[in-house]
Amino acid sequence: MPEDKVVAARETGVETAPEIIVPAPILKQPSELIPTNKGPGKRRGLGPILLIVVLLIGGIGGGYWWLHPRNVLPAGIASGNGRIEADEIDIDTKFAGRIVKLFADEGDLTTAGEVLVKMDTADLEASLKQSQALIRQAEQTIKAADETLAQQKSQVVLAQQEIERTQELVTKGFATKETLDQRRQVLVSAVAGQHAAEAVIAQNTQAREAAMHASEVYEADIRDDSLVAPRDGRIEYRVANVGEVLPAGGKVFTMLDTSYVYMDIYLPTLSAGRVKLGSDARIVLDSYPTHAIPAKVVFVAKQAQFTPKTVETTDERDLLMFRVRVRIDPERLRTHAAAVRSGLPGMAYVQTAPDVVWPAALQGDASK
Repeated sequence: MPEDKVVAARETGVETAPEIIVPAPILKQPSELIPTNKGPGKRRGLGPILLIVVLLIGGIGGGYWWLHPRNVLPAGIASGNGRIEADEIDIDTKFAGRIVKLFADEGDLTTAGEVLVKMDTADLEASLKQSQALIRQAEQTIKAADETLAQQKSQVVLAQQEIERTQELVTKGFATKETLDQRRQVLVSAVAGQHAAEAVIAQNTQAREAAMHASEVYEADIRDDSLVAPRDGRIEYRVANVGEVLPAGGKVFTMLDTSYVYMDIYLPTLSAGRVKLGSDARIVLDSYPTHAIPAKVVFVAKQAQFTPKTVETTDERDLLMFRVRVRIDPERLRTHAAAVRSGLPGMAYVQTAPDVVWPAALQGDASK
């Protein structure tokens, strides 16, 4: 009962009964009004049981992984990551000129000696015809000089015979010395004519040879204006089109030499020191993880270098590494040229001991 009401009651002499405060009823949540079959003890005990089961499964799996590690290489095999590379060959022009025709495009497989580009050779062909005309002219002059030379030789022989007869007649008194002198002058003239014919032949022979050499040069230039593939490979890029005028050395195509495909890896000193040229190797690409490609070691660097950023090692990175190149067999590439791709990442495995046996996953199949 409030204090002010108590004071008023005392003043009036009437006492009232104390006020009783009844608390409001506590309303339950709707979910608590729905009866359930699970008791409180069962709900509290389910969480720890599930946690224990999860921990047990994780512990068993982790222990199995720890005791049975994957991709473990046997002693005598080293590995490193890298990318498949093929030598790039630029198809360039030898002389400045205009592209007349293209016989290949990006992605096409080519063979050694196949014509890929035809350049404009109109000016060279005109110069070639001019040289060939000079050759024919020199040959005709030489032919005429040969006839003149034969005639002059006969004149020389006749003049010599007349001199001999005249000398006999002079001795017997039937001819004068003046006649003998005349016969001698005829001989000198015939010999001079012979020498002149020989000089004409020599001069035109040299002119013919010069024209022939010029023709050979023009023919070679015309052949060089037909750009051919130097090796078997595949066209990777086309950087020029028909009608474009290129300077000397202008690039038209970039092709991949599919006969020389390799992967460069970096090995630490301990492993690189045991690798020998010609050692057996395997290449496994990320895109074909179940196929091991047989290869051979063709290069081992003589000097170490700092580890490139792209190299990943299973152990702690070494500061100095040696570059090792493994190459795929060219005969194998000849039958798989269409599958060669440059830049594909993967792993290379190298034998550091000659008697080590390759794991089953790295055996490789020479027929594939």
